[in-house]
Amino acid sequence: MLEGVHLTLMIGPAVPVPAPRVVMDALRSISVTSGKDRSGFQVTFAVGRDSPLLNVMLPAGYFDPITTRVLIIATVNGFPHVLMDGLVTQQELSPSNEPGQSTLSITGEDLSLAMDLVETVIPYPQVPLIARIRLILAKYAALGCIPAVIPTIIPVTEVATSGFETQTTTDRAYLKSLARRAGYVFYVEPGPAPGTSVAYFGPDIRVPIPQSALNIDMDAATNVESLSFSLDGLAKKLTVVTILDPVTGKVPIPIPIPNVNIFKPPLGLRPTAPARLEFNSDYAKLKPDKAAEKILGLLMNNAEAITASGSLDVVRYGRPLRSRALVGVRGAGLAYDGLYYVDTVTHKIKPGEYKQSFTLSRDGLISNTPKVVP
Repeated sequence: MLEGVHLTLMIGPAVPVPAPRVVMDALRSISVTSGKDRSGFQVTFAVGRDSPLLNVMLPAGYFDPITTRVLIIATVNGFPHVLMDGLVTQQELSPSNEPGQSTLSITGEDLSLAMDLVETVIPYPQVPLIARIRLILAKYAALGCIPAVIPTIIPVTEVATSGFETQTTTDRAYLKSLARRAGYVFYVEPGPAPGTSVAYFGPDIRVPIPQSALNIDMDAATNVESLSFSLDGLAKKLTVVTILDPVTGKVPIPIPIPNVNIFKPPLGLRPTAPARLEFNSDYAKLKPDKAAEKILGLLMNNAEAITASGSLDVVRYGRPLRSRALVGVRGAGLAYDGLYYVDTVTHKIKPGEYKQSFTLSRDGLISNTPKVVP
């Protein structure tokens, strides 16, 4: 592709294998989006009237949805980065009257899609939360999914005689509901080794080691093509929940829940103050342990007031920017310089070109660190 950049595309049922030469010659573009919730991809090929992709591979089921697994690896400066390990969900053929303009596109999602295909009804009497999660994830070990499960901060004990929980949705929907209830996140991250993925259930902890800084308006040191910032004064809110005292069960006690996440430390010296105030009385009907679990979930699912979006050239930046990690920003001025959380990253790969678009976020103005990693 480019000097210092090598692309590996693997396609196949269950265990993907390197794509044949005819497929790589027809490759036009690859787009991979990695976000906080799930990841997706789209691969586009140029096809003609006599193309083997159109006349042989497509009828033979080479690009069939669900059964076809796609693995995309970008090797930058000798270091491999697994961008996607997922399943095809859709194929689209766009014939054209113009020579060389007909395309075949395959679209898909990460391996968490396999957890969202079958709805099940499974009772869990006296089964702890962590055991439930591990039982569910064990079914996907054949796909290379490695579970990384962190116990909840406030354990909730249920007595079978007073009722027990029953799963009535798909595995992915159920795991996400459990994570949301505990203030955690659940996602499947491809890599680090090709053919493996990490199924993470735990708090939204961003990688503490910052990536190389994004430089804007710094002459020869500039490595970002575009970067813009936005501060939303309505993004944050203060929630007041009402619980009943544990002794009499009748006296209402209001508890203000600040917009602070203990697992995402503040990155700005001037946090944006909450502009909205909400009241919630549903917690008064819950047991103390379940109410505490939901309150903790509110603390961990707060919003960020400052967002940024931009694009960069990977060759100039030196490595692919990763989502769910920290990155520094330089050259934007005193108010917006400093560390940010990388929320989403979209890889855009074409012959002779590798670019990324990204979104960042943090909670306030003015960096709380004197210097970021260059």
